Amino acid sequence: MEEMKKEPAANSEYVLEVKNLVKWFPIKSGIIKKTVGNVKAVDGVSFKIRRGETMGLVGESGCGKSTCGRTILRLLEKTSGEVLLEGVDVFSLSKEELRKMRPRMQIVFQDPYSSLSPRLPIGEIIGEAVREHHIVPPEEFDDYITRVMEVCGLPEYYKERYPHEFSGGQRQRICIARALALSPDFIVCDEPVSALDVSIQAQIINLLRKLQKDFGLTYLFISHDLSVVEHISDTVGVMYLGSMVEYAETGKIFANPMNPYTKALFSAIPIPDPAAKINRIILEGSIPSPANPPSGCKFHTRCRECMEVCRYAVPEWLEAEEGHFCACHLYDDAEAKARAEQVMAEAKAKEKEAAETAKKEAG
Repeated sequence: MEEMKKEPAANSEYVLEVKNLVKWFPIKSGIIKKTVGNVKAVDGVSFKIRRGETMGLVGESGCGKSTCGRTILRLLEKTSGEVLLEGVDVFSLSKEELRKMRPRMQIVFQDPYSSLSPRLPIGEIIGEAVREHHIVPPEEFDDYITRVMEVCGLPEYYKERYPHEFSGGQRQRICIARALALSPDFIVCDEPVSALDVSIQAQIINLLRKLQKDFGLTYLFISHDLSVVEHISDTVGVMYLGSMVEYAETGKIFANPMNPYTKALFSAIPIPDPAAKINRIILEGSIPSPANPPSGCKFHTRCRECMEVCRYAVPEWLEAEEGHFCACHLYDDAEAKARAEQVMAEAKAKEKEAAETAKKEAG
């Protein structure tokens, strides 16, 4: 598979740059389907991934991780923001230009049972897009698919078999081979091991790491399993209710989580020592609706360290320490604190004015 080992397509340090990405889903109501609101699934997310590295994206179910990954690949159209792959704005591409870009950005879906067509043999599933995008000449097609399968731990004689004949781990290897066959630069791994047994999870994670080393791949690894994320990721981003609340190198964020939500999330990581005492932080209440998120900091309704300003002002995305970014009023610098207090004062003034107006109307 020497032909798959390619030089970087650009000189940029970062393969992927996401800038203030927003994806809202409109809520329709009535006979004429009027838009009455929006589900704010991804609400202003920004991050970068260096070439050949893995970024872990974590958070509770429903926080917008998978939507973010699919919007980055333009499987969903954005509401606003930018996604730069090798310096090219993915959403500025025409239909034909996007089709040419597709092989360079791939995805491995969460469920290997539903992401493979039951009507096609494995060789055709892996090779369908290879043939469509003319990755190799027709006379080399069969040998190429065989080499891709072997790299992913799949014997050649699996080619004529169908998905229902395989276990979950084997199906996920097929999904990885399908993505790898297009010789991509960037792969979104959307919870690729969550549906597998623990022993099989380790095999798939080791396969992903080996492929990354051999072919210089860059991953966005979406997961709710923090132990897996700590093992495979170079950097970690934490999402809550559509927003990024913390981002840092893996060692730094696991050693010193700053945001109260991150602290609570990481306190749930099991420790393989029955004698060890776990200081578990239990979050009260449930996740608010992304269609009607709380004002100010979205996490203030469940936060133990909530201050008055948290209820009024959205925390700014600041570098709390070198390479460690956090959106929390606990780490506001002097300028950010002054801006937050001004927003709080204006909000209180509006509340007071509204209360006085309501009192006059009632009296």
